[in-house]
Amino acid sequence: MSYLEVVVGCLALNASYEPLTIVSSRRAVRLVLDDKAEMLEVDGDRYFRSEREEIPCPSVIRLVRYVHVPRRFRRQVTNTFLFARDDYECQYCGIHRSELRGRQFLTRDHILPQSRGGDNSWNNVVTSCSPCNNRKGNRLPYEAGMHLLTEPREPNYVHLVWAVRRVTPVQAKYVQMFYGDDALEALSDYPESASHA
Repeated sequence: MSYLEVVVGCLALNASYEPLTIVSSRRAVRLVLDDKAEMLEVDGDRYFRSEREEIPCPSVIRLVRYVHVPRRFRRQVTNTFLFARDDYECQYCGIHRSELRGRQFLTRDHILPQSRGGDNSWNNVVTSCSPCNNRKGNRLPYEAGMHLLTEPREPNYVHLVWAVRRVTPVQAKYVQMFYGDDALEALSDYPESASHA
């Protein structure tokens, strides 16, 4: 079948209703057609069409079989999650990614440099603009006359996964069902951050 590509995110839930990730609508339809997932919510205004079929665009699907996701993969430090955790701001000067000029960009900075025994743990990495990272170099922040604006820490799993995602109100309802009101409240702050991604 040749389906039209519709660029809309679909919330994928585990069999336990645990929110896993956002997948493309095309991928969601494929999972449903392969009987690996069921549609829970659809976008009534969008459809995938073929010569013989019309399938509504899913906005929430649930996997038929439970998928075990090891915790160590859930909390892995990536630049995408790191920048989202730090709200896309340099943790030394406070400049936002949208304010960077020319060849400036966001980087990962190791508070204790790797060459001095530092690791890639959440407590040792922060978002830094390239000028601040170059200024700090292979030193500790205080050695470079710099200080951190916030104390780095491992983010909550919900924050980690959803900080870089856009969710619709219907999708947010499923996140709230699994994680509670606190998660829903936290999600209300994310679209602004995600829009800068």
